[in-house]
Amino acid sequence: MQLSTYLIFDGNCREAFEFYQRCFDAKLEAVSTYAEMPASEGMEVPTEASNLVMHARLRIGDQLLMASDNAPFCPAPYEGIKGASIAVGVDSVEEAERLFNALADNGSVEMPLEETFWAHRFGMLVDRFGVAWMINYEKEEQATT
Repeated sequence: MQLSTYLIFDGNCREAFEFYQRCFDAKLEAVSTYAEMPASEGMEVPTEASNLVMHARLRIGDQLLMASDNAPFCPAPYEGIKGASIAVGVDSVEEAERLFNALADNGSVEMPLEETFWAHRFGMLVDRFGVAWMINYEKEEQATT
C-alpha cells in the first residue's frame, strides 16, 4: 500500500508543480489538462478551463505528490488548501535548510526552522500556493523510539 497526497489548486497547479519539481529536484511524470479529457467522458469543459490541470504527478524519491486544478464543472466553490500539512523528513541539516528556504520563497514562515528537542531542524511554512509544509530532520534517538 502507498499513501499519497493529492492537492487541489485554483488554476495554478502547473505553476505549483513546476516550482515543487525545482524545490525537490524531482521528476514531473505527468501533467494532463481538462482539454485532453476524452469526449467519451461526457463532460463539457468550458473553453476558459481547457488549459487547467486535470491531473499532475510528481515523483519525489519513491513517493508521489499529485494534484489538479479545481474542476471547471465542480459546483462547490474553491476554498483553498486547509486543515493539513505535508510533512517531509530529510537526512541532513543542509537539506532541511535548503528545502525550507526554497519552499518558503514568497510564502510565509509559521515556525522558523530551528533545533527542537526531537529534531536537529524542524520548521513549518505555508508556500506561495497556500500549501502547508513541515520540514523535519529528526535526531537519531527520536527516530528509534
